[in-house]
Amino acid sequence: MMKKKSLCASRASLVLFLCQMISSLDVPLDLSQPPTITQQSPKDYIVDPRENIVIQCEAKGKPPPSFSWTRNGTHFDIDKDAQVTMKPNSGTLVINIMNGGKAEAYEGVYQCTARNERGAAISNNIVIRPSRSPLWTKEKLEPNHVREGDSLVLHCRPPVGLPPPIIFWMDNAFQRLPQSERVSQGLNGDLYFSNVQPEDTREDYICYARFNHTQTIQQKQPISVKVFSTKPVTERQPVLLTPTGSTSTKVELRGNVLLLECIAAGLPTPVIRWIKEGGELPANRTFFENFKKTLKITDVSEADSGNYKCIARNTLGSAHHVISVTVKAAPYWITAPRNLVLSPGEHGNLICRANGNPKPDISWLANGVPIAIAPEDPSRKVDGDTIIFSHVQERSSAVYQCNASNEYGYLLANAFVNVLAEPPRILTPANKLYQVIADSPALLDCAYFGSPKPEIEWFKGVKGSILRGNEYVFHDNGTLEIPVAQKDSTGTYTCVARNELGKTQNEVQLEVKDPTMIIKQPEYKVIQRYGQVSFECIIKHDSTLSPTVIWLKDNDELPDDERFLVGKDNLTIMNVTDKDDGTYTCIVNTTLDSVSASAVLTVVAAPPTPAIIYARPNPPFDLELTGQLERSIELSWIPGDENNSPITSFVIEYEDGLHEPGVWHYQTEVPGTQTTVQLKLSPYVNYSFRVIAVNEIGRSQPSEPSEQYLTKSASPDENPSNVQGIGSEPDNLVITWESLKGFQSNGPGLQYKVSWRQKDVDDEWTSVIVANVSKYIVSGTPTFVPYEIKVQALNDLGYAPEPSVVIGHSGEDLPMVAPGNVQVFVINSTLAKVHWDPVPLKTVRGHLQGYKVYYWKVQSLSRRSRRHVEKKILTFRGNKTVGMLPGLEPYSSYKLNVRVVNGKGEGPASPDKLFRTPEGVPGSPSFLKITNPTLDSLTLEWGSPTHPNGVLTSYILKFQPINNTHELGPLVEIRIPANESSLILKNLNYSTRYKFYFNAQTSVGSGNQITEEAVTIMDEAMASRQVDIATQGWFIGLMCAVALLILILLIVCFIRRNKGGKYPVKEKEDAHADPEIQPMKEDDGTFGEYSDAEDHKPLKKGSRTPSDRTVKKEDSDDSLVDYGEGVNGQFNEDGSFIGQYSGKKEKEPAEGNESSEAPSPVNAMNSFV
Repeated sequence: MMKKKSLCASRASLVLFLCQMISSLDVPLDLSQPPTITQQSPKDYIVDPRENIVIQCEAKGKPPPSFSWTRNGTHFDIDKDAQVTMKPNSGTLVINIMNGGKAEAYEGVYQCTARNERGAAISNNIVIRPSRSPLWTKEKLEPNHVREGDSLVLHCRPPVGLPPPIIFWMDNAFQRLPQSERVSQGLNGDLYFSNVQPEDTREDYICYARFNHTQTIQQKQPISVKVFSTKPVTERQPVLLTPTGSTSTKVELRGNVLLLECIAAGLPTPVIRWIKEGGELPANRTFFENFKKTLKITDVSEADSGNYKCIARNTLGSAHHVISVTVKAAPYWITAPRNLVLSPGEHGNLICRANGNPKPDISWLANGVPIAIAPEDPSRKVDGDTIIFSHVQERSSAVYQCNASNEYGYLLANAFVNVLAEPPRILTPANKLYQVIADSPALLDCAYFGSPKPEIEWFKGVKGSILRGNEYVFHDNGTLEIPVAQKDSTGTYTCVARNELGKTQNEVQLEVKDPTMIIKQPEYKVIQRYGQVSFECIIKHDSTLSPTVIWLKDNDELPDDERFLVGKDNLTIMNVTDKDDGTYTCIVNTTLDSVSASAVLTVVAAPPTPAIIYARPNPPFDLELTGQLERSIELSWIPGDENNSPITSFVIEYEDGLHEPGVWHYQTEVPGTQTTVQLKLSPYVNYSFRVIAVNEIGRSQPSEPSEQYLTKSASPDENPSNVQGIGSEPDNLVITWESLKGFQSNGPGLQYKVSWRQKDVDDEWTSVIVANVSKYIVSGTPTFVPYEIKVQALNDLGYAPEPSVVIGHSGEDLPMVAPGNVQVFVINSTLAKVHWDPVPLKTVRGHLQGYKVYYWKVQSLSRRSRRHVEKKILTFRGNKTVGMLPGLEPYSSYKLNVRVVNGKGEGPASPDKLFRTPEGVPGSPSFLKITNPTLDSLTLEWGSPTHPNGVLTSYILKFQPINNTHELGPLVEIRIPANESSLILKNLNYSTRYKFYFNAQTSVGSGNQITEEAVTIMDEAMASRQVDIATQGWFIGLMCAVALLILILLIVCFIRRNKGGKYPVKEKEDAHADPEIQPMKEDDGTFGEYSDAEDHKPLKKGSRTPSDRTVKKEDSDDSLVDYGEGVNGQFNEDGSFIGQYSGKKEKEPAEGNESSEAPSPVNAMNSFV
């Protein structure tokens, strides 16, 4: 495969063209001109306090400028300070620190002024600050004792330096501590452990701070960590260590790097994931660092503002944090002012346009003095960001400064107005020689200067006619471009510059060289090990150029091995080995172009016996073109050797030697049995064809190219695609399109006819013919009006068919007016409807995207307390004039306003509209607590609802008794005044469980209720009798006898089992099995459990009450639920058994926190009747 490169490629030409444009703005230094600052120190200049301070200020001008300085806004007299000197013929200051001076004494804001008789230029404000690398403050560090699995943060807290230090953690051996998803360093320098492990125990966690400016490193005292183990280690779901809380904010400046961080604790170690709410993370600018704990977005812009969510997840759950990012912008240039050279009586403008967030303020200075107090100049008029000059005179020469500033920074630009009357002069050296390769662009330079600005004309030859036509491009900086230079383009070209003060000319020479070609390329080789192989590379080149040939192996230099022999036009490899396998490339370079061709060498083992070798086919040959027509031709060829694998197809490729020499394109593919093909052609293409054979092994090398065939030119068949008209500014229309490819031009001189007219206005088409570009800007348009647009291709032979018309719009501007007649209709306590009148479409000044409703809560009417205002925004797309505001809080005061939105942004807000939401039903009381139980009374205490949603009118208390079978008794209802917070219920039954239902009321209705349960205490005499039964001696003796009998039976059973015998009783039981008696288990010698027919029923829930009598929901122990009672057995001191019983529960009908209180054992006996 052959590749071709040209040193005169279009990219290099564009760079040359731009460089020439910049140089053409310079005034020759032998002419009078105001000062221009050429070099200055940075705005924020941090200096090394151990070295001399050098503050740069260099400028040029005619006559050479003089320099002065201010410090902190006042004149800095350097002659009075022996430590300060100014370099000769320069404004650069040198402050001698190394001979006794102190850098701190020279901190401040410095500004340089360069002045001559034509004006004064000023530098930026240069803030001088010496760097600082303070020591760590001494502190007593206690060892960290941490339980295995817990999280840990080791704080670094480095000293505040200038600039801030770089933080890293090392051990006593100066080895960096390993970091991972579990252990990592945060942006603040702290070391975070998501969970500690025993291997984290060590006594030399050391934080280092490196101050690069002074090349110093400070060390913190070592921190000791001791991890103690507990089994088992408790796993935990993620919790964020940093940042804290659920939300945070971040402000970053445009163009900076945005760093967001989330580090979480948890076991297993959490994994961090990042998303942007309502959008995607920007492609190609998003990077994840520190094991995905840090999100990095480079070169941020306003579009990157939004909410970014980090999610920490492990197998137990997740945690998240939302960071609200706002991108602000220091001022940046849209149009910086540029030097203006005018002749007496001419007109001109200085334009200074900048943007930022917030939008910067623009101010002008003249020769370093605010323009409002500068000497008046009748030729000058200031109009915002533009200074307009008219009928200038030589005294109008000056240097103007534009300052664009906001709270995040400033821009300062110097631009001079130089009034000169100068005849033309050409700055390009005479008889300069340009050399290019045929069929590539040629750029002939004609740098010039004159005032007024000269007109440039080009001629070919000494007495040639002026150059015109589409085959040439004339640039504003005087450069002549020949897009496709041919051999007959060689010759002498004359550039003529003239203005009203004179004329001058200059000659340059152009030589067009033949391209370098590889006429015999290296071919694919298969060689047996220890054999010899040779690659050919025969070239053809222009006789005046001296080529050099380089061979590469796998895109690297050839091995330094005497087996590789490089000849004049070949490469030979002797005694081939396996490591010689690879791709070999022949590169031919001249001073103007470069070509290359490659071939693959495959090394195989020598077969022990002759075998059939299957290989790629040999390339076809004898390509022939016949039947030439304007749009078609027939190509035929002879296939090469198949190499034992049949050819399956042929691939035909073509080269356009006119537009893309050296680049081969796919044309078509035909079956392997076909050796001729009819090919379709395009006009104005210099065709060459080649054929590649394909078999199962692979593709052959391409055939030798066919002879060239140049098709005739024709007018274009098609017009540019994707035509659009979108304004970039309020007063312009940017028309863009996708240019035709080279072969689509159908002929030389491709251009475009761009036409536009305002839609729905009886205007004629305005047209302009432009060169082969893809954009045209129409200036001075009204703001956001529709335009009909069409772009038609043409060349030297005519126009393409009539193009279709597309509709575009000139630039948008911010809407002018706010929506009117804003009305709010409150639907209920949480929903409101807002209505507004649409703004006139003419005032939208852009594509109407919709309306935004901003609304916020002012205060709660029930509490009369204000809180932080959190504005909410609802966007209604399109031309809607009504919207619903959901999620409002009842009985609250709100404000809202409405704004219209277009593609440029938001318009002004409508006046704030105040509205109130009505009362709603209250929330449930915050708590209900039952205390002080007696025989016949209970005390109830409660808290008012957290969300009253109105004025509370009363509380409703309902209660009913619950008997031992959980059946509910009669329901009693009590209404309680709203100002009460407690109540004593009297005349209740003793030792009785009650269930309470409690809720609040407003005038709208009742809110949700909460429920609790409580028990009155029992009669003390009955409790005493029951305790006496449990302490009787006969009961204790009986229980001891039963225990002794069971012990003897177990011992006998154990002895008989060890002897291998069986009980006779066991045999009888086997014969007459009692279904209600479970035998002793043979596996372990224990008794089986006694069971009735319902033994496998699930156990149901009972309840208990803690000793503090606060009501909590809790599962009960085992209970005899199937008998309608529960039991929780225990032995008393005398061995008597006391059963604890409780009634069976049924599902409660009311919502709320269900709870129950189980009585003491004595109480249970009293209630078991």
